Amino acid sequence: MKKLSCFLTLVCVGFFTVAQEKDQYMLLKPDRVFDGEQMRSGWVVLVKNNLIEQAGPMSFKLPAGSQVIELKGCTLLPGLIEGHSHLFLHPYNETSWDDQVLKESRAERTARAVNHAKATLLAGFTTVRDLGTEGAMYDDAGLKNAIEKGVVPGPRMIVATRAIVARGTYGPRSNNPDIELPQGAEEVAGLEELSKAIRSQIGHGADLLKVYADYRYGPQGEVQPTFSELELGWLNGNTTSSGRKAVAHATTPEGMKRAVNAGISTIEHGDDGTEEVFKLMKEKAVALCPTLAAGDAIEQYRGWKKGTDPEPGRITNKKKSFALALKAGVTICMGGDVGVYAHGDNAREMELMVDYGMKAPDVLRSASSVNADVFGYGNKIGRIKKGLLADIIAVEGDPSLDIKQIRNVKLVMKDGKIYKQ
Repeated sequence: MKKLSCFLTLVCVGFFTVAQEKDQYMLLKPDRVFDGEQMRSGWVVLVKNNLIEQAGPMSFKLPAGSQVIELKGCTLLPGLIEGHSHLFLHPYNETSWDDQVLKESRAERTARAVNHAKATLLAGFTTVRDLGTEGAMYDDAGLKNAIEKGVVPGPRMIVATRAIVARGTYGPRSNNPDIELPQGAEEVAGLEELSKAIRSQIGHGADLLKVYADYRYGPQGEVQPTFSELELGWLNGNTTSSGRKAVAHATTPEGMKRAVNAGISTIEHGDDGTEEVFKLMKEKAVALCPTLAAGDAIEQYRGWKKGTDPEPGRITNKKKSFALALKAGVTICMGGDVGVYAHGDNAREMELMVDYGMKAPDVLRSASSVNADVFGYGNKIGRIKKGLLADIIAVEGDPSLDIKQIRNVKLVMKDGKIYKQ
């Protein structure tokens, strides 16, 4: 019995020794830390496995065997969160949206999406809210699973799968009425079909639901509202009952009003938002994801020589509406509609937010803690805080003084694993 007791003791000691040996510690020592809300000096960050163990002054004992990473001249930040992405699209000056939906196979689009995911991660964006596969069905849910399994590198994905449009309003379109073309989103007509689409998309892995509250389907191609406030409220009620959020593509004042009154969580684009609409958004705590970079890119694809040619009316109008949203105190998410332009160039939106009048520290908040809170993930990501996931990046210099420094990425860590150093 004594020998058996000694044997069991040795087994237990060995077990706990192995368990302890599995813990990996990394100490990150930058010049400064942006914790998702404010800049901190004299801070270090200790990572244990995939979680942040300590964040603050070096007032704790460093565990034996810790790896120390010196980041002289650098700022440490939470992994950035891209708020409006389409990983299954690539820039429209390479291939038009219609041709991507109609002529590229889903195998090709998935292969491109894998490359896009890697480029996004290495640019310092460790999470993306991907708002529609644009004809690639539920392949974003499959890509998300592949990333989570470690099959391919990429950011955390919050996926919307197909998105929902009113029948007859979206694209691609044909001039031949006898031809039914594949669509870039799921078409519905009436509450029954809407309910079916909501449950189908959730069943196929959607983390949120995206709806088009207006679109370019008027008699002359002008933008008009697509769903009634009742229908949008129905969608939002069914979505929130599942523990998910609903978001709306909306550019017209009427489309935005209907979506806001229906309880939608974020308005995407908001190009023609008015003082009245933004006041309503502030009152209802609905956030705006302005996607400034998409319009900037499209105008350049159409021939605008930025910095040389006069500013197009679309750009002037976007600056005006963005300024109205800021003045009204609307919560601003960082999301550029990346996919319209190149993945990995996500910082383009952050730079334009500053150019259009937002302060750099506020832009950093939008791309970290604000996005995390608005999207419902504030208890996991978006801040450098004890107990949160170790999604951390380091950039050269101080991006709160010069937002362009956000491009100078020196370290990318996601879930405690280093992807770039």
